[in-house]
Amino acid sequence: MPAMIRTALATLLILALAPPVLAAPAPSRPADPLAAVMAGEFALQAGQLPEASRWYLEAARQDDDAGLAERATRIALLAKDDARATEALKLWRERSPRTLALRGAEATLALREGKARVARRELTALMKDPDELGWRHALTALASGGKDPDLAARLLGELVDDRAIPDRLQAWLAFAGLAQQLDQRDLAERMVADVVKRYPGEPQVALLHARQLRQADRKPQAREVLDGLLPRATGDAGLRLELAEEYDRLGDPAAASQALGQGPQDSLTYGLRASLLAKAEDTAALTALYDELRDDASGVDQPTEYNPDRRLLLGQIAEFLKRRDEALAWYRSVPAGEQRAEARLRSINTLYELGRKDEAFADARRLQGDATVEDGTRRDAYLMEAELRQKDKQDAGELEVFARGLAAYPDDLALLYSRGLAWERRDRIDHAEADFRRILVIDPENVAALNALGYTLADRTTRYQEALELIDRARTAAPEDAAIIDSYGWVLYRLGRNAEALVELRRAFTLQKDPEIAAHVAEVLWVMGQKDEARRYFEEARKLDPDNRSLLRALEKTGA
Repeated sequence: MPAMIRTALATLLILALAPPVLAAPAPSRPADPLAAVMAGEFALQAGQLPEASRWYLEAARQDDDAGLAERATRIALLAKDDARATEALKLWRERSPRTLALRGAEATLALREGKARVARRELTALMKDPDELGWRHALTALASGGKDPDLAARLLGELVDDRAIPDRLQAWLAFAGLAQQLDQRDLAERMVADVVKRYPGEPQVALLHARQLRQADRKPQAREVLDGLLPRATGDAGLRLELAEEYDRLGDPAAASQALGQGPQDSLTYGLRASLLAKAEDTAALTALYDELRDDASGVDQPTEYNPDRRLLLGQIAEFLKRRDEALAWYRSVPAGEQRAEARLRSINTLYELGRKDEAFADARRLQGDATVEDGTRRDAYLMEAELRQKDKQDAGELEVFARGLAAYPDDLALLYSRGLAWERRDRIDHAEADFRRILVIDPENVAALNALGYTLADRTTRYQEALELIDRARTAAPEDAAIIDSYGWVLYRLGRNAEALVELRRAFTLQKDPEIAAHVAEVLWVMGQKDEARRYFEEARKLDPDNRSLLRALEKTGA
């Protein structure tokens, strides 16, 4: 707890203990800024952003500290409280020179209020900063400041036309990426063409160009750009990884594996290549990779001399190839050490896939009771067994595993979180809530639990205000997390704030192409009468996961 909060708390306790005859009438607001800060912090921790905004503004009014005014501004912007943000920003402006942070907040608020001229003036000033930080503040404001994405896109286009973006590769890459995120394909294409002219031969520019072509559904041209970049990746492991990612996004995981196959190899690249070939269902290439690894023991001749990493990897590839007996043999051959724990966990799954379920569960129980291994591995053995019981449709068995695990590790957050999700799948929202809340008693700022509980209440109950407060706590800690932005958009939709919800859900989908987020965007669009676009998002969700629960519920609800 900050020192100033402790001081204010002590003051309040002394006042509370004073004799009634000496006590003054209770003031309508705290008598000093420290008490207001304390109230603001408590509100913030409770996810009550409007209250936090009110108290922090009160503290900023009573104290001439520029830092307080800045924090009041930021909290008001997060709370989308434009009136208080305006007042707090005025106080900040009076007490501080026009720093980059202040200009960034000015631009953000102007975007929120639709004041295009003010926003453009501040964004232009940020772009002129000689250091790297100015354009980054401008980027943040454009990416997250406005209610209307079209305004941000228009201003970005005007900045490009005015040649305001600094002549730096990273700046152009970032702003061109923002144009892609804002779904401004024409602008993105124009910016990428400009970047290619400015920085010919730069690998990162070529990658950006390929992404822009892919997003414009010009996949053959994107492939041509990647193929041209491939020879340059031989000596650059990072570039090979980025190329592989782009080939995979083009729908060609086999080409991605080939890109990774250039140059020196290690366990990471071999493992990635194997997973890509498995995804491509390229059994021939995967078998060739398996044989290559099996016959090459990193310079030694005898299989018995394979190092633990290689044994583990061979087991994984054998698993991909559905050579489960071989996989089991490799896993059981991994000697004691760091890799042994993972090999034991994987062997449990392999036994299950071999149909030897009783052996799998028995091995899991042995690992759970093995005092010679670390607690984390023993805990993971409970999670593995629970997952297999779920796969085997043993509802009671899955819950029994969690009960045993939590008896052994009563405060384990992973076990509590997984059981909470299991309860939610069974529509036992009261039990799910109890587990998520137990996590929050142990770790009040656990972002995953805040988001999970908030989303569950928004999605499965009518306790929308409570859900909003939980999600706001998560947003405060991780404002750019796609899953949290999705939860925030979803609870806004449940509250009937459809236009605001759509902005947030679209932003979440640009950050993470997830079937659940796509289904949420589609449902909101459908309810708002934009059915053609809704169908496009439903189709996106189907491509990603046709069996997604949120997608199926949205389709049933809308009849799309």
